[in-house]
Amino acid sequence: MQFKTKNMRALAECVVGDAKHFPYRSSFYISEFFEDCGLPFRHDGSTRAIWAADRLTELLAEPSAQPNALPPRFVHLFRTLMDRSEAVDGDPDRSSALEVLNAPFRKEGYEAYFDEGAMLQFRHIKTNKVTEVSNPHRPFAPEEIKKRSQLSDYLDKCSEDELIEEILLPMFRQLGYHRITAAGHADKQLEYGKDIWMRFTLPTMHVIYFGIQAKKGKIDSSGATKAGNANIAEIYNQVSMMLGHEIFDPELNRRVLVDHAFIVAGGEITKQARNWLGGKLDQSKRAQILFMDREDILNLFVVTNIPLPAGAVPEVRFEPTDDIPF
Repeated sequence: MQFKTKNMRALAECVVGDAKHFPYRSSFYISEFFEDCGLPFRHDGSTRAIWAADRLTELLAEPSAQPNALPPRFVHLFRTLMDRSEAVDGDPDRSSALEVLNAPFRKEGYEAYFDEGAMLQFRHIKTNKVTEVSNPHRPFAPEEIKKRSQLSDYLDKCSEDELIEEILLPMFRQLGYHRITAAGHADKQLEYGKDIWMRFTLPTMHVIYFGIQAKKGKIDSSGATKAGNANIAEIYNQVSMMLGHEIFDPELNRRVLVDHAFIVAGGEITKQARNWLGGKLDQSKRAQILFMDREDILNLFVVTNIPLPAGAVPEVRFEPTDDIPF
């Protein structure tokens, strides 16, 4: 995707604060802004608007998940730019800044607007298509691919408790689930087939309860399961316990049944395992089962922009050299 040079320069002027209703940013604060956006760009001292336009052009050239959709990192930059905390005097709701921003965007066939949650959204004017940034199946940027690789390496070495505490709990919280409670592994008799239970509130204010059975490695259906993997027959027993046992919600002060069961694996869930479990469960229970394997975890963790666990970030070691005087 490519915008006209004139329109890209106008957007860059909004970023660096040369446009009306946008805070002025010197070289240092331009670099700080891109860092806040999670982007590895540092201003090199050249003309501010020209440099920013070049960076925006790079972001706009990245792939997007669907036709007529803006690239995710490009959208995230402007969402950060249009945050209400960046408002200048006389424009507390950023409506004036939004008009300035939309002038070049409309010339390219797009329109920015604030949704009900004051989040900046973009739609393609001709097709009325809204750009979705959090799609877990969209193409990833280079930095996101690197983060995904680091998380994958972490999943290879982490324990089952670390998978739950460091990966699943932060991810489900970020996705909007509430009252997330981990059963833990210290007292097995209190699990009743579930490692985590949580609830999700629908827009209608109805509450749905979920249980999670998590396994560190691969889930298969082989007769002799390798060490580190889990057999689907064991999962079947745990899921049956999960769906049949009540949980106590202290906020509502009542006991409830789990509506849906997540089967989560830090490795692969084989097709044979999914089919075996589907054949064992009756039709009503089969509709309650949701699978999530390593690929799903990696994609969701990256698109929801959750920080990596401490163990997944490689250590940076500085070694003294003869070139540095002491």
